[in-house]
Amino acid sequence: MTLTATTSVQAPAEPPHSALGDREWLLDCHCAGPVVDLLRHQGWTVSSDPYANVHCSSPDQRVYVGFLPEAEEARRGELWHIHVKGTDGKVAWSQTFGSGVPAQAVAGFLAALIAFPNRCCACV
Repeated sequence: MTLTATTSVQAPAEPPHSALGDREWLLDCHCAGPVVDLLRHQGWTVSSDPYANVHCSSPDQRVYVGFLPEAEEARRGELWHIHVKGTDGKVAWSQTFGSGVPAQAVAGFLAALIAFPNRCCACV
């Protein structure tokens, strides 16, 4: 199989040192706030249980996001749980993130998922 670029690609110019050198990378936020804020603004249902776990469901009920600090899975290193169901109602795929992953990074993952509502990639 041969892949051919359809547009020319140029390497970006070297960014000024201050663009990356002085940057504060995502390291600290381990609460549910950034994810909950994003999902609420997208019309998702957000609820919490008596154990401080947060559960979020997409408007079509096909995506579940759980922030589960008090669940058994968290003791194994799985703080965030994301499950995506197919049209048949079965989980098509899932992703977990550990407690070391900042909430902003999880929110970025979900923002990308929300931004591409089509089932298939253009390459298929």
